[in-house]
Amino acid sequence: MKYKVLALAVLATIIYSCASKSSVPTAATPKEEVKAAVTLTAELAEGKSLYENSCARCHSLYKASDFNAEQWKPIVARMAPKARLNEAQGQKIYNYLTMQ
Repeated sequence: MKYKVLALAVLATIIYSCASKSSVPTAATPKEEVKAAVTLTAELAEGKSLYENSCARCHSLYKASDFNAEQWKPIVARMAPKARLNEAQGQKIYNYLTMQ
C-alpha cells in the first residue's frame, strides 16, 4: 500500500512539473501601443518588402530604430545602387525605416 501511495505521489509530481506554465501578460507601454497601432500604408509596405528582400540578400537587416532619420539617409543612398534599386525604391525604403 505504501508503494502505491508513493508511486502516486511521484506520478502527480511529474505531471505537475510537466504541465504548461501560463504566463501573465504584461501591460504594454504607451510607446509599444503606438507601434502596434501603426498600420503600414501601401507605400510603406512596399518599402518594407524592398528592405527585407533587397537588403537581406547581402547582409543581416538592422532594426529601423538602430539609426535615426539623418543616419539612415546616407546609408540608404550608399546601399541602394549596390542593391540595384532606383531612386524611388530607395526613397520607399528610407520612408519605411524612418516611419518606424
